[in-house]
Amino acid sequence: MTGTPNAPLFILSFRQRDELASLAAGAGWQVVAARRAGGAERRFLSSGAAVAVIDARGAPADGVAAARTMSGAVEANGGALLALVSRGEAATIAALYGAGATHFLASPFSEAEFLQAVRFAARHAERMAREWAAGPVFAPLGWRYDLISRTLILTPGLAALLAIDDEPSVRAMLRRLDRGDRIAAVAALRRVSANRPATAFAHDSDLTTVGRVVQHLQLDAEGGRIDAVVEPLGSAPEPAAELRESLAGARDAGSARRWLTRRLADETGAPLHAMLIALNRFDMVNTAYGRATGDALLSSAQKRIDDVVRDMLGRDALIVRLSGSTFLVAARSIRLRIDLVVERIAHALARPFVTGDSIAVLGCRIGLAEALPDDSAASLLRRVSEALADARESDTATMRVADAEQGDAPIDQLAVELNHALERGEIGVLYQPQVSVSTGAIVGVEALARWEHGVLGTIGAETLFAAAARADLEIGLSDHIQRVVLAQAAAWPAALAGLRLSLNLTAADIARPGFADLFLDRVDASGFPRTRLTLEITESGLIEDLGIASALLSVMRGAGCRIAIDDFGTGYSSLAYLKALPLDYLKIDKKLAQDITGSARDRIVVRGVIDMARSLGLTVIAEGVETQPQLEALAAEGCQIYQGFLCAEPISVEALEALVAR
Repeated sequence: MTGTPNAPLFILSFRQRDELASLAAGAGWQVVAARRAGGAERRFLSSGAAVAVIDARGAPADGVAAARTMSGAVEANGGALLALVSRGEAATIAALYGAGATHFLASPFSEAEFLQAVRFAARHAERMAREWAAGPVFAPLGWRYDLISRTLILTPGLAALLAIDDEPSVRAMLRRLDRGDRIAAVAALRRVSANRPATAFAHDSDLTTVGRVVQHLQLDAEGGRIDAVVEPLGSAPEPAAELRESLAGARDAGSARRWLTRRLADETGAPLHAMLIALNRFDMVNTAYGRATGDALLSSAQKRIDDVVRDMLGRDALIVRLSGSTFLVAARSIRLRIDLVVERIAHALARPFVTGDSIAVLGCRIGLAEALPDDSAASLLRRVSEALADARESDTATMRVADAEQGDAPIDQLAVELNHALERGEIGVLYQPQVSVSTGAIVGVEALARWEHGVLGTIGAETLFAAAARADLEIGLSDHIQRVVLAQAAAWPAALAGLRLSLNLTAADIARPGFADLFLDRVDASGFPRTRLTLEITESGLIEDLGIASALLSVMRGAGCRIAIDDFGTGYSSLAYLKALPLDYLKIDKKLAQDITGSARDRIVVRGVIDMARSLGLTVIAEGVETQPQLEALAAEGCQIYQGFLCAEPISVEALEALVAR
């Protein structure tokens, strides 16, 4: 037997627990055996085993469900999952594989065959442990081109050598080559086809430290992309294998563990935290609607997690989907900000998901752990796995923290601090430019609230207003922001005199008796012209009584203001709002706008929204535009104005003036 004598082994068998346990124990394994799936994940983690055996014979559905529950913990901890199945059950094998099983053994089998299968699984776990401990010995140079979205991604090593931070275009990369090499590159790209999926070409690199190189190209027809490895003249590696983890950070448990090992070795900066996020009820949705729908749900869930993590923790954070419906997030940050991230992820995943003509509600459980001074990647992952197991076993708790008492919710802490923050002037405003698609000129800005917290740094509007709601300060916060924005805008320099100003109103504002007169008096007292003011109403937080909203907004519009519906596409009563409210602008939610470079179906949905808005005489503004392909696709569909990082992040008045003056 490989590994340490008396190594632990976890066995879950619904019908033959004792027989399998006796067999393994007789061969020298230290067996922890269970007959029920409840608590199996926790027992596996507590056992310290690297191998889990799930006996699905005679209970295929229970076996698949158990594999889904346990696979995240098994993979995160570098283990192996051996599934025992009845011979001829091909569907069960496929389901178990999809649930995260790494090895299979079909019955009838002999005692020797069972023990050998366990040894093979243990050998796999040992090999994974060695690979994770060793880490990468080189940084591959390469790139991947997505044939559908027409986007090019460089490996970090190549991007660093070329001094490129952003995603470059194919044309820009070809311009780096001499004319003769450029012709060879184009010819190689054209040669790649389903009949000829691999080719190569050589050229002199503009990298002085590399010299002449060979680019090995390989078509992945199913994935719709071309993979390439750039190397000094020599043997041709297999591109997809080389690029799997180096293109966009960690993509699997092995590379995630290496990422954690590197961060643990670097003790500078804020504490390192890791969290495991498991979707609730995913198995039921997957069974009811099919695997294609399940895959789409996982993709949507990961996008929601990505949005929160990138917004709160930046692009240095690790985000990776493990087996089944479990996600790993890790980053260096102070605990309070991590708690806010957890709360926002839980809120994001609690929102309904659209699945064809139906709506699925999932939710999640989250385990969280902070790295200890003597932690390895393995011990950190095991502790966060145990925290997730605790959360799953709880009837009420969404989150569990390893080795720590549960404190007050972070939003509650911010709610306590908010009143003093208003008094100290910590709540300010930044402005995100709105750009004409046809001319490229900045035509307006959206005012966005920001809290410059003394400990957490910058806190965005979503978290800020969540804290205000908890503290019953929504109206006070909204009044404060309106006064700050109008006072600043009235004092704008001449270079900004032609810009429209978009200001968000909350549902609480609209429900206030006499709000129209109060607000218009505030605008007039500031000196900012009503005719340059757009009031944005968030669709997802809009009013229960559309009659009240329509009456109020009609007064505002009659007074010279313009009205926009914000975040369109995130709620479920959108058409009712369009019919009932006096609108001038429709703002497409950033998630919907960014999907336009996705599938043909995504583009059709965005096209339908734009066509509907324009047929109603509304000007269409796309939010969250980050790439040139997104902008070009939106322009082709008739979008008139955009805002997003492609032009600028939210900026100060001084930075806005400099940007407009370019």
